Amino acid sequence: MDYLIGDVQGCCDALDALLAKIGFSASRDRLYVLGDLVNRGPKSLATLRRLRDFGDAAQCLLGNHDLNLLAVAHGVRQAHRGDTIQEILEAPDRGHWLDWLRHRPLALSTGETAGDWLAVHAGVVPQWSRTQTLSLAGEVERVLRSAALHEFLQHMYGDEPVRWQDDLAGVDRLRFVVNVLTRIRFVAADGTLNLHTKDGLDGAPPGMFPWFDVPGRRTAGVPIACGHWATLGLIDRPDLLAIDTGCVWGRQLTAVRIDGGRREIVQVGCG
Repeated sequence: MDYLIGDVQGCCDALDALLAKIGFSASRDRLYVLGDLVNRGPKSLATLRRLRDFGDAAQCLLGNHDLNLLAVAHGVRQAHRGDTIQEILEAPDRGHWLDWLRHRPLALSTGETAGDWLAVHAGVVPQWSRTQTLSLAGEVERVLRSAALHEFLQHMYGDEPVRWQDDLAGVDRLRFVVNVLTRIRFVAADGTLNLHTKDGLDGAPPGMFPWFDVPGRRTAGVPIACGHWATLGLIDRPDLLAIDTGCVWGRQLTAVRIDGGRREIVQVGCG
């Protein structure tokens, strides 16, 4: 059985409860965890251990909180007051965990037997196709896994450029891809990003749409699964699963079974 799982954010006890509820077995089942594995919750290190121990049975995306951990660990960003990543940074084997994390993907396909979902942490811009999204994610993944990691992290943060162009190059290109895949919520029809509004659907700034409701989006009809946007709550559409249901904020952690044409939603409370 194949399951999508929303943002865990260090809530390892809730993750364990959810896995028990679905009867997860690493020898039989597969998880697709949609990023933000760590931070804000109480057990970030335990969460990494749990997911790593599942090996290939747990395919984990990078989210903005996971990238924040890498940036803080490399000294290019200060930890926020609410961060709960210190136990990872102080672990004697911290190098192992940071290396494991930087080898996680930014986007993936679950494959035909699991519904062929395009899995991302946050979303996509309307100009990107499914194939282009996976290709652009791969460009960033290669840098994260290379000797250029530290240099890239120094330039990863920032809100520019605000709109995709095919001729974007260098750090600007990579930064834009990271911002889309790990931060996007609202976007204009021409692909201009608004990276600061965190409200729900009713809070769209003028001229902006939730990324999945932009008219003419090239991935329209492609089944996409995402997390990141806790104020949305659960969205369950034929071609969209938004499953950051606010576990770290005391709400729920969500899993969705997606294999064999089935759609089964399972949740546990967090708090």
